[in-house]
Amino acid sequence: MATTTDRDTFTTVKKCIVLFGAAGAVVLGTVAVMAATGHTTTPFMWIRGVIFLAIAPFLHRLATRAAGGSAKAFDRVRTLSTVMPVAIIGVDLVPGLCPAWYAVLQGLSALALVAVAVLTRTSALAAAFPKQ
Repeated sequence: MATTTDRDTFTTVKKCIVLFGAAGAVVLGTVAVMAATGHTTTPFMWIRGVIFLAIAPFLHRLATRAAGGSAKAFDRVRTLSTVMPVAIIGVDLVPGLCPAWYAVLQGLSALALVAVAVLTRTSALAAAFPKQ
């Protein structure tokens, strides 16, 4: 991982992951405010909010290791950033599982991971981490 383009791409990837974490914090904060003001919240909303917020530092660490040349970390970032948005949106589409506002906020957080999935599939990064 020596080229300027690769470093710039990984800088953007890490910013997107921070954005995903920030969106997760907003989701969890909104759930907390809703619960504190007497609105209905569910264990699903709390657990999912905590899990997504906890995943962000893990993804950031993987991206940092990938930027340092770890092919294993790169593969994990690519895989997680591809699978997670599909899972997030897919689960949010289950009728009655969560309120629309929650699904929208979770969907917005998933957009940051979509950007990571696209960035990690550029030809420059693919060439930097050839399949073995």
